[in-house]
Amino acid sequence: MTMSVKVVEILSSEELRRTVTRLASQIVERTRDLSQLVLLGIYTRGPLLAELLARQIEVLEGVTVDVGALDITFYRDDLDQIGLRTPAKTNISFDLTGKTVVLVDDVIFKGRTIRAALNAVNEYGRPEVIRLAVLVDRGHRELPIHPDFIGKKLPTAKEEVVKVYLQDLDGRDAVELIGD
Repeated sequence: MTMSVKVVEILSSEELRRTVTRLASQIVERTRDLSQLVLLGIYTRGPLLAELLARQIEVLEGVTVDVGALDITFYRDDLDQIGLRTPAKTNISFDLTGKTVVLVDDVIFKGRTIRAALNAVNEYGRPEVIRLAVLVDRGHRELPIHPDFIGKKLPTAKEEVVKVYLQDLDGRDAVELIGD
């Protein structure tokens, strides 16, 4: 007996581009001093999303925003459930003290990745404020964590998978919902 997997496109390439533009605009609107803004992408696709947001902010406002990449592997509380992973390299070449930090992730689910990211950020200074931008919020939170900026709210079943594809990593831009 073979099970067929159902794949539904949630965001096309063009819709993803518009969503990133809207998220960048929202970040600009909520940030008092753009010179203090820092975007930290959470691996795997967060760093690339952070770069896309930074480029769009530069287009909108003419301001260059510092971008970093954050690996949260050793800050997770669920490694026993998700299995061993090869850590990526955290790349934060600036002090976060006094900055407006926007954590950037592709999909928020249970909230555990973000909890780990909040702990990891403390290693690099004490930001004035930390906000969260996600491309897709699929619900099912286990922790009281809510994004400040949401590209797309997508109610899902727990067993479904949301897959984000980005051109520079995957050869195409799209968001898909994968289920039975």
